[in-house]
Amino acid sequence: MTAATEPPVADIATPPPEPERAFTSGTEAVAELARRYEGATGFLRAAFARALAEGRPPGRMRAFYPEIATQIARFDKIDSRLSFGYVAEPGSYATTVTRPDLFADYLAAQIDLVIRNHDVPVQVRTSATPIALHFAGGATSLAVPEHGRLDFALRDVFDVPDLSTTHDDIVNGMRRVGPGEMRPLAPFSAQRIDYSLARLEHYTATRPEHFQNFVLFTNYQFYVDAFEAYARRALADPASGYTGFVGPASGVLTDPAEALPLPARLPQMPAYHLLRPGHAGVSLVNIGVGPSNAKTATDHIAVLRPHAWLMVGHCAGLRNSQSLGDYVLAHAYLREDHVLDEDLPVWVPIPALAEIQIALEQAVAEVTQLQGYDLKRIMRTGTVATIDNRNWELRDQSGPVARLSQSRAIALDMESATVAANGFRFRVPYGTLLCVSDKPLHGELKLPGMASDFYRAQVARHLEIGIRAMERLRGMPLERIHSRKLRSFDETAFL
Repeated sequence: MTAATEPPVADIATPPPEPERAFTSGTEAVAELARRYEGATGFLRAAFARALAEGRPPGRMRAFYPEIATQIARFDKIDSRLSFGYVAEPGSYATTVTRPDLFADYLAAQIDLVIRNHDVPVQVRTSATPIALHFAGGATSLAVPEHGRLDFALRDVFDVPDLSTTHDDIVNGMRRVGPGEMRPLAPFSAQRIDYSLARLEHYTATRPEHFQNFVLFTNYQFYVDAFEAYARRALADPASGYTGFVGPASGVLTDPAEALPLPARLPQMPAYHLLRPGHAGVSLVNIGVGPSNAKTATDHIAVLRPHAWLMVGHCAGLRNSQSLGDYVLAHAYLREDHVLDEDLPVWVPIPALAEIQIALEQAVAEVTQLQGYDLKRIMRTGTVATIDNRNWELRDQSGPVARLSQSRAIALDMESATVAANGFRFRVPYGTLLCVSDKPLHGELKLPGMASDFYRAQVARHLEIGIRAMERLRGMPLERIHSRKLRSFDETAFL
């Protein structure tokens, strides 16, 4: 690379170098990570402010992510019931870290588990990975002018996002570690997390810190209306434990009588958050219709490491014995969505997770007041198919319909298998409870008048079931929610 595009090493300005420090406390390690991160991003922000005021700096301005590292010297005997918090074999492990303010509790818990399970300290140090200027704003966005608005090329002075190093090789199991190389300690690198945090705010119009650990996905606006009504009732009840409600581009609503401000134009996938201390509340994301949106939303929410996500939407019932308003609890998925084929081949089975299934079935029983065999009158368990063609019923009956029959599918939608498959891929516990809104194979099409009546009657109850299921999961220890089924042979220590 020529001097015209990359200044000589002597012309690169960085924060003063610091030695690595060892820690045996996750909280203390996170405090050091936060100090180094703020120093690095503060350096970039100050340099950028000077560049805006004074023009191009004489050299390149560069700062680096902090990094957690540890050395595991032996094959430790670990509690076989655990699904995270340890590594499978000896070696050198490390991960770059961003936004320690946002991930403080998560990082401290994961670091403490590694220290405890392997009886080793962790080192906090400065990595060799530059921070892109666009991601140096931390909790506040950094207004970076568009290309051509400055009198110098931004990439000549500051590091910009580099997609060649921003990928999912770790979670996809595609990263190959050579002799002497550092193994990944966490499922996502700092660059990948920063990329998703920016995209998440763009698509949902809410800040990452408002997302809760339990996430509901839906494909209809009716569920948003019901969620807001539920949130207002919860805020009016001091015993509920919920403390606020956040909508797209708005502040925290604490008074249930206040109006919820909304932006002039809703984002592509608006998110709403019923807050609880410790991020133990419930978030709802209206992903709209289609597997592409489902993949986009889950790709980015995954970096927040939620404890569970569920799909609660509408579907086409495929059996004549089903009635409109019946529930479908997915215990298997037929994937014809195609959006994840390159990341997760279709031959990979997506298993049902017992803890999620039980929580959903118990929630249905609690809300409907039906038990045991009587519950079968309104809920059926089986395979849910997800397809990328909304008008699949117009195809030759020997095509999709024949495959649906062969698969024993009982319902079809355009999002559920995508949400579940990405949950599997990102090690986020997942589940699906759908509500039958039409039966196109049996002459019950979704017509405007029928749809409105159906939605008004069913949505509130369906949403309450989803929230109740999440509240049941919230009461479980993390090691029970996060199933060993989601962990691969060579897994990262961090959840």
